[in-house]
Amino acid sequence: MTQTGELLTLAIERPAVGGRMIARHGGAVVLVAGAIPGERVTARVERVQRRTVFARTVEVLEASPDRVAADAGLACGGHVFAHIDAPRQAALKAEMIADAFRRQGRLEIEAVPVSTGPADGYRTRARVHVRRGRWGFFEDGSHALCDITASRQLRPESAAVLDRLCGAVAADPNAAAEVEWAESVDGTRRVAHVALTAAGAALTLAPADGLDGASWSDVRGRMRQAWGEPFVVDTLGVAGGAAATVDVRHHVRAFFQGNRYLLQALVDDVVGRVTAPVVADLYAGVGLFSLVLAAQGRAVEAVEGDDWAAGDLQANGGPTSRVHVHHRAVESYVQRTRLDAFGAVVVDPPRTGLAPEVTTALVGARVPRVVYVSCDPATLARDVRLFVDGGYAVRDMRAFDLFPRTAHVETVLTLTR
Repeated sequence: MTQTGELLTLAIERPAVGGRMIARHGGAVVLVAGAIPGERVTARVERVQRRTVFARTVEVLEASPDRVAADAGLACGGHVFAHIDAPRQAALKAEMIADAFRRQGRLEIEAVPVSTGPADGYRTRARVHVRRGRWGFFEDGSHALCDITASRQLRPESAAVLDRLCGAVAADPNAAAEVEWAESVDGTRRVAHVALTAAGAALTLAPADGLDGASWSDVRGRMRQAWGEPFVVDTLGVAGGAAATVDVRHHVRAFFQGNRYLLQALVDDVVGRVTAPVVADLYAGVGLFSLVLAAQGRAVEAVEGDDWAAGDLQANGGPTSRVHVHHRAVESYVQRTRLDAFGAVVVDPPRTGLAPEVTTALVGARVPRVVYVSCDPATLARDVRLFVDGGYAVRDMRAFDLFPRTAHVETVLTLTR
């Protein structure tokens, strides 16, 4: 029986969803961190759960040609692929999607193309943790704090501003907080929110160079705007619309896609899959897809349940008569709406995927086209299986590496009857 701390010599086979690699030892599956398929490594067992062993590479005996040197700063932010060169990272993510469809969806798919961009300075959103006078991102698999700048996820000038802000919050050694950060794609505007997670800490947010607005909330969630505004605005191009661009406001506390290099490509891909004149955009967020669809001349019903995102959606879509905003849970909306009135439905759910009642409603209404945007291959494959069982076919799957050096990947596909 394999024991915690034991050293194993392993031949690495293929990637698993989540970023570890699969090997086998004594009839058990071993999920190995820090390895690449095709390598032989020595790995130390971290823990054993049922018949699955979790281990971490301590020595590479036979290295892959795709292995690269990773500096210590890249231990931050879930960079489990930092030791792999960029083209192989993309290929592994395509394999992970195919594996999820095979296992969770019982479907064989063709190789998925993966769009990539620069790995340094890509993030326009971040969350930093402040604990006992220190701050930083979490290292992979732990709550150990590591340096913001060394992670290379933010532009150096943005990391410097965020460091100064976190330093001001951490001046009180009793402070515990989550600092949320948002900046525009072009980097010209930056805002932050400090959510205190421990009572009794002193907090003063004075205007700071390089920051256009700051807010904070106490442990009860009561929010105050210290100065400036709590949102930034990005401009997106519109293909085939009366207007060449649309402006999208997004609050520092609202979800928004965080890769500056691939944002426009993702929007173009999703919107390009829609040809119907009347569209529903479920889990619409701040209106990323709704606004561009409306600018193309389509009538859009945009549905969002989160308060922060719905506030932006109303502000963004309000002046546009072709966007009708519904601030309510998607699960409630689909049970009270004739979905067969839509020629297409766009869904961009959270990592948990579609709620069962949403899938049931879409399949039951026989919506001609569903465009599915997913940040989790496993829940995507699970949901697609239900659509296929309901008479749909999978068309034109593409992935976007919105989270370079991590095991996360965004996938877009079309389902048609």
